[in-house]
Amino acid sequence: MNAHRTAYINARLIDPASGLDAPGALLTEGRTIADLGPRLFNEGVPEGTLTIDCKGALLAPGLIDARVFTGEPGAEHKETIRSASKAAAAGGVTTMIVMPNTNPVIDEVALVDYIERRARDTALVHVHPMAALTRGLKGTEMTEMGLLKDAGAVAFTDGDRALANARVLRRALSYARTFDVLVVQHAEEPALSEGGAMNEGELAMRLGLTGIPKLAETMMVERDIRLVELTGARLHFSQVSCAETLEVIASAKGRGLPVTCGVAAHHLALNENDVGAYRTFLKVSPPLRGEDDRLALIDGVLNGTIDIMVSSHDPQAPENKRLPFGEAAFGAIGLETLLAVALSLHNVHDASLIDALKPVTSAPADLLKLPSGRLAKGAPADLILIDPGYPYVVHGDQLRSRTKNTPFDGLRLQGVCLRTVVNGVTAYERAPDAA
Repeated sequence: MNAHRTAYINARLIDPASGLDAPGALLTEGRTIADLGPRLFNEGVPEGTLTIDCKGALLAPGLIDARVFTGEPGAEHKETIRSASKAAAAGGVTTMIVMPNTNPVIDEVALVDYIERRARDTALVHVHPMAALTRGLKGTEMTEMGLLKDAGAVAFTDGDRALANARVLRRALSYARTFDVLVVQHAEEPALSEGGAMNEGELAMRLGLTGIPKLAETMMVERDIRLVELTGARLHFSQVSCAETLEVIASAKGRGLPVTCGVAAHHLALNENDVGAYRTFLKVSPPLRGEDDRLALIDGVLNGTIDIMVSSHDPQAPENKRLPFGEAAFGAIGLETLLAVALSLHNVHDASLIDALKPVTSAPADLLKLPSGRLAKGAPADLILIDPGYPYVVHGDQLRSRTKNTPFDGLRLQGVCLRTVVNGVTAYERAPDAA
């Protein structure tokens, strides 16, 4: 038997990149996909091939999560690359894009190399770093994008900090266009959002909490799009949270500007009312908005205004979360729940499986120019086997992340990962008695 050749038979093949949705089989050879399709299922697989019967489950590209915070280096008590990769593999995420908000900040070539070496040594899944857009995330001096790109940085961002200085951002966008790199912005005007804890509105008033207005996001997006018009650079808004922002982005796309945006899974599944009795695990940035905004975000994903979906995985230590709401840190973990929220577009909102999985597979692969995120001959053998209808209750203490600050604790979700394959090797397999 060829130990490096594996056939996945009796599968329902789902490939958002090509639109494939058909019963069939897939053959991997080493680290790549060698063949796939209904024909392979009908004609059989080569002799001596390790065969895995998928029993009708979905076989899809592994998820690409384009916004993951870890604590390594500097805050490993929150999360390490290894612990995050374990959560990722269990959630069907085969590629993590990690943010530069570490200590030290990922703003030099040596630190990009450090992340890549740590990933090679410890991670179960692929890990690619975004590098800092400005030195030390201070918003005043650009980093050396060309050198950092050559070192392996897939994009440039200040993570959870908006680059508020328009002059610096203009220069950064002009520089980025020279190297054809993607700039990623956290769209939240700092002065308007400073001191805020949740969405500005009636609920915040009743809870006695300082609100963060939607204008803080929309105004920043409008400003930055003007700079895109001026420079022609590619700009991605990492998370959008309200209908007004979507209108601005849709208009920019209609004018042919190279603007894209993402949405966090928790913004699609939850709204400000879920904050309830000051539940700090639901304190996120940007904040959860109203139900009308949540529904607008879902429509934005389905109509293509929103390009990708991210977990915005942001582990926080208990001492930073178990505080009065106004004092608690922003952030929620999400690597293990991203798949279920993506599948909710199919299970709840009647989207096709192709449309539900595209924002977490081929769309982020195209955005970041990665070879994964698709089922195709010669593509990386990064695969997930999915039971899209399996219901379960999220128990935060059972999640694999080092910290447990999930906004979905106690909630029922639908859809699980049965097997995760990275580079042709199984990185995770769900226990039979758990499925």
